[in-house]
Amino acid sequence: MLDTARTSAPLVEMVGIHKRFGGIHAVEDVSIDLYPGEVVGVLGHNGAGKSCLMRILSGAMTATDGQIRVNGAEVTMATPQEAKIHGIETIYQTLALANHLDAAANLFLGRELKTRFGNLDDARMYAEAKDALRQLNPNFKNLKDPVAQLSGGQRQVIAIARAIYFQAKILIMDEPTAALGPSETAMVADLIRRLQADGIGIFLISHDMQDVFDLCDRVMVMNKGRDVGTFKIQDVNKDDILSLIIKGTLPDDWTPRSERN
Repeated sequence: MLDTARTSAPLVEMVGIHKRFGGIHAVEDVSIDLYPGEVVGVLGHNGAGKSCLMRILSGAMTATDGQIRVNGAEVTMATPQEAKIHGIETIYQTLALANHLDAAANLFLGRELKTRFGNLDDARMYAEAKDALRQLNPNFKNLKDPVAQLSGGQRQVIAIARAIYFQAKILIMDEPTAALGPSETAMVADLIRRLQADGIGIFLISHDMQDVFDLCDRVMVMNKGRDVGTFKIQDVNKDDILSLIIKGTLPDDWTPRSERN
């Protein structure tokens, strides 16, 4: 946890975000920010609006109303490519990997390196991928195997390495430890802490309360498209979060955990 995260300006701010589908308000007047080296959990039931909000930030969906600011400047985020230009990368639960390709081909998928003659520079891509992957996991092997043959943890490393190689400053991570065993979950948690230490900000979408309380500095809970509570992690417990997720309110006798006896 980084107590110093707020000593600098926010990496990104989403201000007054609305998303309507006809008469349905999927996201209603939601604001959230993220500071360097901070992990902010974005929580809620399926359909609560959290994925919609993050898709707006990733450029996969456009807001009906509201502003997005990156490093204090208002930006448009009409496509995922524009989000990448602003240093925003998304690591989806599916990881968006091509199963029949190897690690290097996946790391550079859609952004392949070329020789000066315009041909694919396979040797350079392999060397760069090897270096990028082993910086995250020195024991990473099987670089030339199709990723379908790799473990869930190895696949997650490839997805993270791809984001970092292309200079991401803001990561959206969707259920990064889903379907991983205990040792691989611990490895991914360690990677997240290392990214924090490098000043990268992370929005973490997760249903795993252990991940949330181990990794997050703050949490925002969404219910029926609205932000029903944003808190420092030390001020809430799991029951508080579950109450917000299920009912949209805190328990009647709630006080910040830091003030409880």
